[in-house]
Amino acid sequence: MTKNKTNKTEDLEQQLGELTLDLQRTRADFENYRKRVETEKQSAHQMGQAKSVMKLLPVIDTIERAVANVPEELQDNAWAKGVAGLNKQLDKQLKEIGLEKINAKPGTLFNPELHQAIQFDESAEGDKEVIAEELRAGYTLDGVVIRDAMVKVTRQ
Repeated sequence: MTKNKTNKTEDLEQQLGELTLDLQRTRADFENYRKRVETEKQSAHQMGQAKSVMKLLPVIDTIERAVANVPEELQDNAWAKGVAGLNKQLDKQLKEIGLEKINAKPGTLFNPELHQAIQFDESAEGDKEVIAEELRAGYTLDGVVIRDAMVKVTRQ
């Protein structure tokens, strides 16, 4: 009988060990699942935000062109000033959600991760490729490029 009890005790201890391992594995699997779901949720939110902002970019471009091309005789016009104010307010709000304009000012070093070269000045000499002109603004959203800046590149 003692041998029987010993065997039974060993069997129960082995089952207990296996069940404990199963429980630990299940807990770890659940924790990994929870983290993955949270990551996917954040990713879906960021993707939705990026899609929404990208739909606004043509409107932003149009407003910026309107502000940049106000005729000299209308510079003091209340309507022109209102559009310029609207542009500033829109920029401020977009910065608050993480939208930043990519630096593509003339003289800035060309970076293919941020800039798309539409034109290249072959006649210029130099060892550095720099931006000669910004043709279309580019943007990042929370540090991720959502639209690269279209630029004309030259050497310096």
